[in-house]
Amino acid sequence: QVQVVESGGGSVQAGGSLRLSCTASGYTDSRYSMAWFRQAPGKEREGVAGIDSDGGTSYADSVKGRFTISKDNAKHTLYLRLNSLKPEDTAMYSCATDRAVLLFSLLNGDEYNYWGQGTQVTVSS
Repeated sequence: QVQVVESGGGSVQAGGSLRLSCTASGYTDSRYSMAWFRQAPGKEREGVAGIDSDGGTSYADSVKGRFTISKDNAKHTLYLRLNSLKPEDTAMYSCATDRAVLLFSLLNGDEYNYWGQGTQVTVSS
């Protein structure tokens, strides 16, 4: 069974930066995909960034150029660097993982069976 735990959220002012981390325990190899999703109050869940087992990445248009996703396979840990934060980035950020998620499906939440509890990111103006 795969378990997912996120950390690194917090409150920052607009223009600031944060780094989120997500560790997936239960995998014995690196052949899996991981992704970040976010959901703001009253809004639907949105795929933010994902990375597949080959290192291919996908980003939502709203975060391209500001957020960077990376993965440490040895630690089974996913990172999301959030730069130039805006108030509209405020949301609960959740990490998801699963095997066999293809590059073009990385930001589709339906592709993942394993989710973390989430970490809150709040950006003030």
